[in-house]
Formats: sequence, C-alpha cells, structure tokens
Amino acid sequence: MTAKTKSWREKLEDNRGFPKTCAIDATKSKRWGTGTFVIPAPKEVDELMRRVSRGHLTTIDELRKTLARRHGATIACPITTRIFAWIAAHAAAEGETAGEKNTTPYWRTLKSGGELNPKYPGGIEFLKRKLSAEGHQVKQRGKRVFVEGFREHLAALGD
Repeated sequence: MTAKTKSWREKLEDNRGFPKTCAIDATKSKRWGTGTFVIPAPKEVDELMRRVSRGHLTTIDELRKTLARRHGATIACPITTRIFAWIAAHAAAEGETAGEKNTTPYWRTLKSGGELNPKYPGGIEFLKRKLSAEGHQVKQRGKRVFVEGFREHLAALGD
C-alpha cells in the first residue's frame, strides 16, 4: 500500500514544527557568518508573497531579510525559503485550477538579481506574460530572463 501524496496546498499548510531559530553552526559560519538563522514556516513565506501588489515585486533575498527581522535572527535559511516559495507558487496554481480566487501572485517573487524562476508553474513564458501585463520590462540574457529595473519596484514587506 502506498502513501497518499500530499497536494501542494496540503504541503503549504504543513508547518513541520517551523518557524525554528537556531545558532549558526561553526561549519557554516564562513558562508553564513555568525549569529542565528531562522527556518520559516511555509505559510509565512506564502503570506509575504501575498503582500506584493500589482506593479510591485519582491525577491527571495527580500523575503529572507523580512523573515530574519521578524524572528530576530541574523539570516533566514536560503534553501528552505526558496523551497517554500516554490511550494507557495504550486499551491497557488493548484488553487487557481480548483477555481479559487485571490491566490498568491507568485510571478512577482523573483530570484536574486531580478531573475525569473523557471521552476514556477507555467514556466518562463507564463511569467513573462504576467509581468509584462503588469508593466514590467522583461529581458532575456543568454538562457536566463530578468526584470529590468526590478529594484525600483520592490514592495515594502514590513515585518
């Protein structure tokens, strides 16, 4: 008998004991520095992504800064923040397919440097259409795609 695979929305709701703040391990200190890091809850990442209104953008780095401030940590874990943003994106697409309104506008959350995330639902072409429709200039550089001047459109996420 196989276990039932969770839906994206179920994965988003599963906080797995997070958020959790930990001391930065000495083996990671060269890369992460010293202090503490927070592993956010998936819903926290989704909640921040939902704050980004039409015409505005955010990045994984901006989400991490906000999460770190919120939890009084030095940094937020880059790996789990990216994974939870990816889960939020797929949960939103799953919700849209089910007819839900007001799902997370995941196309407004970019990778570092303003790059579009090809792993988000719909792929690069979908993301380009959504961002262009909101007035952003999208440019391809080699195989990667970026929003031009993205920093000028960063949303204030608060804490």
